[in-house]
Formats: sequence, structure tokens, C-alpha cells
Amino acid sequence: MSEPYPPPPAAAPSNDRTTLWGVLGIVIGLICCWPLGLVFAFLSFRDARRVGKQPTLAYIAFACCAIGIVWNIIYAFRR
Repeated sequence: MSEPYPPPPAAAPSNDRTTLWGVLGIVIGLICCWPLGLVFAFLSFRDARRVGKQPTLAYIAFACCAIGIVWNIIYAFRR
């Protein structure tokens, strides 16, 4: 009896740059340098789309960079 559906795709390679870029974007976007966090978030988004993964970490990194931007604006006006 043959299966009606094709087998699932092979596992992703062990060097997962999408996760690396996403985590770097989150951490750097919140802690120190939101422009660099935006770059890492964009790299995560691009790699996720290229590989076919969900870009959830990229979305979180973009949100963390937005929080970093707002935090820097508030800090600048309260000084």
C-alpha cells in the first residue's frame, strides 16, 4: 500500500544562522545598539524566508529594536 502524501522534507542543516541572527538581534536590540539589532533582525528575516522557516525570531528582534528606540528617545528627553 503506497502512501498518499510525499515524505516530510529533510531536517535543516546544523548551522542554523536564522536562529543565530534572531537571537543576536533580540539581545543587541534591547541591551545596547538598536541599529545593529535591526541589521541582525533583517538578516534573520531574510534567512528564514530563504530556508522556508517561520521568521518569528526576526519579528521579536524587530519589536525589541522598536522598544530600544523608544527607550533611547525617552532617555534623551529626560536627561
